[in-house]
This record gives sequence, C-alpha cells and structure tokens, in this order.
Amino acid sequence: MFNLSDEELAGKKILDCPAGACSFTAIANSKGLNSTAADIAYDHSEDALYHKGLKDIQHAVEQMKTAKNNYVWKYFSDMEALHKHRLQALADSTADRKKSPNKYIPAALPSLPFSDNEFDVILSAHFLFMYDDRLDETFHFQTIKEFLRVARQEIRIFPLVDLKGKRSIYLDKVIEDLKNKGFTLEEVNVNYEFQENANTMLVIKKNEHAKSSIAY
Repeated sequence: MFNLSDEELAGKKILDCPAGACSFTAIANSKGLNSTAADIAYDHSEDALYHKGLKDIQHAVEQMKTAKNNYVWKYFSDMEALHKHRLQALADSTADRKKSPNKYIPAALPSLPFSDNEFDVILSAHFLFMYDDRLDETFHFQTIKEFLRVARQEIRIFPLVDLKGKRSIYLDKVIEDLKNKGFTLEEVNVNYEFQENANTMLVIKKNEHAKSSIAY
C-alpha cells in the first residue's frame, strides 16, 4: 500500500503511526530494518491488547460480511483468508512487542513523544482522511504538522478516501496548504486495493525551504 521495497527502506529509521495491533514493525524489524510503532493502544499491556484485538477482528469480519461488495477480493481471496491474515498479524505484533517493547511507544495524536526530524520516513495507514466524519479539519492539520516535525525526509499516508470510498473532504485543503508552504506533494496510485477506491496514497516530501514554514 505504500509502494516501498525492503531495499528502499534499508538504512532508514521508520515510524509506523498509528500502528495498532498490526505487524508492519514486527515484520520490518525481522528483516533487519529499523521500524518503530506508535499508537495510543500501547497503553494496554501486550496480553490485554491481544485479547482486545481478537474481539476487534471478529467484529470487523462480521461487519464486512454484510458489505462484501464494498471490497476488492484480490489481495485477500475471501473472508477466511482475510480473517487468517489479521489473526497472524495480531500474533506477530504481540510477540514482537513482548520481545522488543522499546519499539512500541504509547502516543496519542496529534502529539508524538519524539524529537524533531527523528525518523526518515513516517508511514500512516487507515487513519487520516479515512475517518473524516469523526476527526475534524483541525485534527488533520495538527497531526500532519506533528508528522512534519518528526519526519526528516517524507510522510506517506494511505488511503485518501473515507469509509464510504469517497475522496476525503479534507484532502484538497491539506494539499493546497502544504504546497503553499513549500512542501512537495504527490498523489500516487499503488498496487493494492482492498476497500473499493482505496488505491492511492499521499507522499509529502520535506525540503530546506519548507522546514521553517510549518505553522497552522
């Protein structure tokens, strides 16, 4: 979904935020990459988050059964494959968090407990733009401002549609504002689509001109 290879991420310090009970950091670090996960959910213990994750997965699967036509069944062949994949991701993330607790940092957006320019790349999936019915415009701008503070090189956000598969009402405002502040932005098609129409990401690149222009 982020159109990245292991080679492109090698040698970079990565932040996955919000990471939830997903396995990106676990798998990345098992490949010798340097990834940190941040999420408000890490206020829960490993076992508590695991059991909460089991309930969340079961609830999501039940909900999706009534809306199967809103999804593209290619990456996941069917509901059973999706269920199995998510259970494995939960197990992998739980095991890695127990093994490397320093890689899983409690954080409540729009604030992050990290230094300026601490990470080369920030990856943010299924949060910003997707929940624009619950997270308002101010929250979106404040969160992206915080990502820009913490990122040294770039931010990638996926997807760019809301839960109904429609382009987020905040997306064009964010793009226009950041371009006016000197950032380089690109909407990129990716070779991943599970939710219908959710197949693009936003890449925000920092540069010397823009670094001193972050203010909302």
